[in-house]
Amino acid sequence: MTAQVETALRGPEAFSLARDALEAMEAGGVWPTPLNFELWLHYLGNPEGPLGLEMKRLIDAGTPFTEDVSEMLMSEYLPRGRLSDEIRDAGLMLNRELTNVAEVIASAQSSQAEYGQTLANAGASMETPLAPEDIKRLVGDLTTATSKVHRENATLEKRLEASTREVAQLRQHLEQVRRDAMTDALTNLANRKAFDEELDRACAAAGDRAPLTLAVLDIDHFKHFNDTWGHQTGDQVLRYVASVLGRTLRAPRVAARYGGEEFTMLFPGESARMVETVLNTIREEIASRNLRRRSTNDDLGAVTVSIGLAQKLPGDTAVALMGRADEALYASKRGGRNRVTSAQKLEAAA
Repeated sequence: MTAQVETALRGPEAFSLARDALEAMEAGGVWPTPLNFELWLHYLGNPEGPLGLEMKRLIDAGTPFTEDVSEMLMSEYLPRGRLSDEIRDAGLMLNRELTNVAEVIASAQSSQAEYGQTLANAGASMETPLAPEDIKRLVGDLTTATSKVHRENATLEKRLEASTREVAQLRQHLEQVRRDAMTDALTNLANRKAFDEELDRACAAAGDRAPLTLAVLDIDHFKHFNDTWGHQTGDQVLRYVASVLGRTLRAPRVAARYGGEEFTMLFPGESARMVETVLNTIREEIASRNLRRRSTNDDLGAVTVSIGLAQKLPGDTAVALMGRADEALYASKRGGRNRVTSAQKLEAAA
């Protein structure tokens, strides 16, 4: 929990905050699961924080708080739980293996130092004439020392091999954890956190010369669809739209579920004119199919989307670029939905 909320829960206002959270969930028809309860504590305890503002946006938009939405909010704004446990456990295992490697190195250094001293002593002994029995004993001592260091080196090599394999497995596991932290669980697209980071990187890389276009897509009348057919069917629609985006937008393009029924797309190296053609193809493909409800085979009809796009202008920050794409999206909605609007055309007509 954030320090502000944790402090509140340890003070006199804790019971009041807990009651307010339960009442707010009941009023909104949200089940008081432990996950939702923690989200609402944060929302009410710090309404101006990033999570509080995002939850207010979703509530104002009428977005239903399904389990997937709650998990998305938790993973993006309160990344603890399973993910943090896995990172902590992997860190402990990595520390253990690094300690093991350090011990192996220290043991190898000690063994080599001891062998070196044996060789030095033998060299000193041979500076004066030796009797045959002394030579025989010296050779025997050197043979024993050489055999010992060989055995120790073989043991150390096995320990290092085992540690190397373990570290490689940990790296793979941590990479999977990292991917999970950046992926939306429902759609398997990038999540908001991953997209925001990629957008910042792309804006920095593009500078003021390379083309970069951002698009924002919103499913038309999604709240009405959810209210009519239920949240599970709504999730089916989200996965369908995501599948179209995933097939079309291969790297270096990036597609993400940004929140609720909103998706974002990034087109590095592509102008608004080029991207508008791609987006109209996506829009037409999404609307071309009559969906059916999996559980009952009811005809759900076609799903349409509204899209806004903006090409980065010199001096545009990531926030400014997103704002211009959002304005274009709102223009698509005002214009009747199921259309693509370019910020450049809006700005030229203003």
